Amino acid sequence: MLLLGLLLLALLALLAGACLLWGQWKRRSLHLPPLAPGFLHLLRPNLPIYLLGLTQKFGPIYRLRLGLQEVVVLNSKRTIEEAMVRKWVDFAGRPEMLSYKLASQGYPDLSLGDYSLLWKAHKKLTRSALLLGIRSSMEPVMERLTQEFLERLRAQASTPVAIQKEFSFLTCSIICYLIFGDKIKDNLLHTFHDCVQEVMTLWDHWATQIVDIIPFLRFFPNPSLRRLKQAMEKRDHFVEKQLRWHKESLVAGQWRDMIDYMLQEVALPRVEESPGQLLEGHVHMSVVDLLIGGTETTATTLSWAVAFLLHHPEIQRRLQEELDLELGPSASGSWVSYKDRERLPLLNATIAEVLRLRPVVPLALPHRTTQPSSIFGYDIPEGTVVIPNLQGAHLDDTVWERAHEFWPDRFLQPGKSPRTLVFGCGARLCLGEPLARLELFVVLARLLQAFTLLPVGALPSLQPQPYFSLNLEIRPFQVWLQPRGMGGPNLGKR
Repeated sequence: MLLLGLLLLALLALLAGACLLWGQWKRRSLHLPPLAPGFLHLLRPNLPIYLLGLTQKFGPIYRLRLGLQEVVVLNSKRTIEEAMVRKWVDFAGRPEMLSYKLASQGYPDLSLGDYSLLWKAHKKLTRSALLLGIRSSMEPVMERLTQEFLERLRAQASTPVAIQKEFSFLTCSIICYLIFGDKIKDNLLHTFHDCVQEVMTLWDHWATQIVDIIPFLRFFPNPSLRRLKQAMEKRDHFVEKQLRWHKESLVAGQWRDMIDYMLQEVALPRVEESPGQLLEGHVHMSVVDLLIGGTETTATTLSWAVAFLLHHPEIQRRLQEELDLELGPSASGSWVSYKDRERLPLLNATIAEVLRLRPVVPLALPHRTTQPSSIFGYDIPEGTVVIPNLQGAHLDDTVWERAHEFWPDRFLQPGKSPRTLVFGCGARLCLGEPLARLELFVVLARLLQAFTLLPVGALPSLQPQPYFSLNLEIRPFQVWLQPRGMGGPNLGKR
């Protein structure tokens, strides 16, 4: 049995090598980006920063091999916008990966699905439902959930708080209320939250990632993949149960939440010029994408914001002075609507700077060319996997003054700071951007109104977890939350 397995492995390696040589022969006449040598780039710590470092030798666009897969990496704002905005049609595809197939379970997926006119209609449906929810009821709901969040924190004010976990549950609660409505029970919130955590942990596991870069390993036993599939099935069971309940209680012409709106939209008769029929499966995957994409990403950004403010207490003090001046002293102050957010310029600038330095999905999701194209004179063949290094682009010294420093004031200088790419750009722009920006604004404002953030012992590390995962993970840390207006000199000395 062992000998048979070794022979199969050797045969698969031989086939992979032959395919690689055939691909190189076919492209011999093309002017391709330079190739960085090596196969183990994915094992480098702080991968986005490592990829940015390669630009010193190879320029802002180059090729490298991740296992058996050759990819093109874009490391500057100019190259990313050239591909994703000006030539977006050529670069709007997604690669076919085993983990993507497991994540979608055969449903039409927004985040991981390939570009098509039907995909475009799917995105429009989801974005319309999201924006409708934000306009009609989201800000009051978010304000209420944030106040409940602050009450939980006040109960822990005398002890160190692992604030990442609190942020994670808060952001999951917000997205669940938006999708499922205000009738959702607390036990279901915890169930959804645990499910999201399990899916993200298994998806980021090295044993899952490795089959995407060395595909023939899928033929060997992989407990991580098996557990991921089981977690996806559990996720789908939860979503299907909610869809059934919504269909049974639906009132035509009314909607309580995003699911109600989307179910009624897909039930409308198909018009002649439509690209295809949107189905209930599209609604299912819209829900999944919003749950997975709208929980840990925003929670991680909030955690990075707290870590940076612990390192820069002078910025925290200025933020609290701004809040007190505009809204009144401490947590008893009034509130400002998100549409009037320009009244809090330093808060907006701080959020922008956190997003610039720590874009939560630093390498975005990989793109794939749907037809032959080019970027700044380099040929990019059809089917090429393209990785936009968003964090690298945000640390480009030729674009950003004091690029590696936390300096929110850069965004207070009118017309001097370029636009960040943290939510991507072009056709694949993150549809959750409006909700994420609303959450960051409301939660940070209310948190800093209510508490002064103090370190527990040593300051938290500003270096992300060293090895690559989809999100730019922050290292675990705790924080003291000193209620404002209470002085608390002993607490401040901890």
